[in-house]
Amino acid sequence: MTLIEISQNLFLFPGLNPKSYLPLFLHVLYTSPLLHYHFHSKSPPTMEAPGKVPLSHTLWSPHDTVKDVAEFLGINLPDDAAKNLAMDVEYRIHEILETAIKFMRHSKRKLLTTSDISHALRVLNIEPLYGYDTSQPPVFKEALFGAAGQTLYYLDEAEFEFEKLINQELPRVPRQATFTAHWLAIEGVQPTVPQNPSASEIKSLPPISRGAISSILSNDLLSSAADSSNGASAAQGEDSKDLRQKKKDKDVEIKPLVKHVLSKELKLYFDKVVEVLISSDPEKESLREAALSSLRTDPGLHQLVPYFIQFVAEQITNQLRNIDLLITMLDVISALYDNKTIFLSPYVHALMPCILTLLLAKRIGTPSKEGSSEEAAQELMKSQFAVREFASVLLEHVLNSYGSSYSTLKPRVARTLLRALLDATKPIGTHYGALLGLEKLGPEVIKLVLVGNLKLWYKLVIEDSDRTEIEKQILTDKTVEVLSKLSSEIPDIADQDAMETDDVSTEIQSKLAERIGESLAKIVLERPNAKQICKGIFFGEVNV
Repeated sequence: MTLIEISQNLFLFPGLNPKSYLPLFLHVLYTSPLLHYHFHSKSPPTMEAPGKVPLSHTLWSPHDTVKDVAEFLGINLPDDAAKNLAMDVEYRIHEILETAIKFMRHSKRKLLTTSDISHALRVLNIEPLYGYDTSQPPVFKEALFGAAGQTLYYLDEAEFEFEKLINQELPRVPRQATFTAHWLAIEGVQPTVPQNPSASEIKSLPPISRGAISSILSNDLLSSAADSSNGASAAQGEDSKDLRQKKKDKDVEIKPLVKHVLSKELKLYFDKVVEVLISSDPEKESLREAALSSLRTDPGLHQLVPYFIQFVAEQITNQLRNIDLLITMLDVISALYDNKTIFLSPYVHALMPCILTLLLAKRIGTPSKEGSSEEAAQELMKSQFAVREFASVLLEHVLNSYGSSYSTLKPRVARTLLRALLDATKPIGTHYGALLGLEKLGPEVIKLVLVGNLKLWYKLVIEDSDRTEIEKQILTDKTVEVLSKLSSEIPDIADQDAMETDDVSTEIQSKLAERIGESLAKIVLERPNAKQICKGIFFGEVNV
């Protein structure tokens, strides 16, 4: 469409969108000699006679730019059409330039580029110009035009030969973008996959980059100290190295890579909850229950989880004699696990030592004084057992909730409990807690771990030890109670056989004595559910 056709359509159709013809005038703006003269001359040329009112106060004058383009195209454009067309294009150019200047200012630049114009056209929903390179400014050249020798400005465009373009090698086809997933680390261990760096590459990195704090504090400092003392004698070198090492260890300050910032509200909440939890004032019992209820139900406590875990670990480590405080700490752990809005999976390994400490600790509560009554000693033992039973319930909850996520969690706990159970030097509380923990691990662990080592344990801990009769009786009763859990695997068959006869055959009695020991087998056979226990122990091996 020519310039005169655009102007005619402008008057014939007043509702025509000017955006359709605006790119043509942008081309005129880039290639206009008058525009080039305005940018390179000291003062703009006079558009109109001094005594005549100009039709436009900018470069877009219908008597110059628009009419020159019309004459170049061989079109006789009326003055009124040129005037209206120039005024409309002038408004559109102003709008584009104002938008382009915004892009220039936001880019922290003082030079307006063609890329700013392209962005402005895209924002104003106008088709962008094609053929202008934003990396290099356009180069104008002069040429004489017409008989009068008028100066014409034109763009110096490079010429390309089609033969070279046709014979030129085609560029490589870009590969299609694809996405793959891989494990960065599995339970703290980085798998050896092509996407992860190899061990040699990690060792070649500086200690700070790979997070080796121990090497920063030991190997690197020792090596630097050894290098600096090569010129001294052997004795003096060792002394100076030790002194320098101690001095550097004092000067080294380890700062975390990420600073954990808490808001004032969370700090105040944490301080108030901790103050209420460690208070021994009976009047604050209601506040303690309110704090536990808040930990159990309130959302938005994610940032405080590591602080509460550290607080619980410190209290359990330093306050093993305060039974009431230990029960409160177990309540805190239970409340955090019951809160559905908190993701505790990353903190399981930090909480397991707290639970196992209260389950297997040697001494819990204030030790009984010499000469105290037997009733006081029994009350103290009951309170200790209450703490251990609470810890075993939490242990069962943790294993049921996170045992599938961490495949090594249950075997490690079973190994820890078995090690504590087979240690004859441990007190009764540790053995009782180990039995409680094995009971919560389920019938499979009881049969594989406990029953397999029961004969040796009973001989070392019960028969050959110097424990009191009360302690031996407590451990024996608890052992039989744990063995009774095996009968829950086959409740229907056990009930049917129990209805027929409760007698255990001589062959099964001899196998039971061989499996768990004669003394303990005799105690088990005296129980009313002896046949059910035998069925659970020998389930899948022989028919009882």
